[in-house]
Amino acid sequence: MPTKTAPLSATPTDGAESDEPVAHHFDTLQQQQEAVTLGMWVFLATEIMFFGGAFATYTVYRREHSAAFHAASRELDLVLGGVNTLVLLTSSLTMAFAVAAAGARKKGLTVLMLAATMVLGAAFLGIKGVEYHHKYEHHLLPAFGLPFEWHDHAQAGGAKLFFSLYLGMTGLHALHMVIGIALMGIFAVRVWRSVDVGHRRQGTEVLGLYWHFVDVVWIYLFPLLYLIDRS
Repeated sequence: MPTKTAPLSATPTDGAESDEPVAHHFDTLQQQQEAVTLGMWVFLATEIMFFGGAFATYTVYRREHSAAFHAASRELDLVLGGVNTLVLLTSSLTMAFAVAAAGARKKGLTVLMLAATMVLGAAFLGIKGVEYHHKYEHHLLPAFGLPFEWHDHAQAGGAKLFFSLYLGMTGLHALHMVIGIALMGIFAVRVWRSVDVGHRRQGTEVLGLYWHFVDVVWIYLFPLLYLIDRS
């Protein structure tokens, strides 16, 4: 693909010029960067609608099975959920550091912060796996034909619905995290191999947008699922 070189970056870092290549179908580097960012925002808008449908479904069924949802929520491990929340918030911080480091053309620090974010993401998934295992041991994982047991027969249907939504929503969130970690790993290798990490600044920012979105989704999931009735 033919490329041309823009004389100056739209957002130069530390007064440095950028020779980041511009694809032939863009007129300027600024136009190319704006298109990349816009593309990510459009993608995130579709993701918001996707998770929004899940949240709406949860809200409807919670109104219909309020007592069962409250009782089922108390079976979730608030400590593990809280720790995972702190882990994700910390990963947002390290991701922000990675973006800042890329903007400052600090390759080693950029890779280090991306690696730290991946480690924190993996820690989150590990803790979530422990939670799933606990639910499996107590027969509270209504999936793959596994038996489901609930102490109150009258609320069994509502409780099963709660744990189905819990598994589905947190599972989708975990899948997005796995994708994010995989992309981050590939991108970290590319950053390390780059002669000028400034060329990867835009990619780091876009990847950061995705990661922060995944974190925000969890910020909504945590109170909806774990904090229904903790008074």
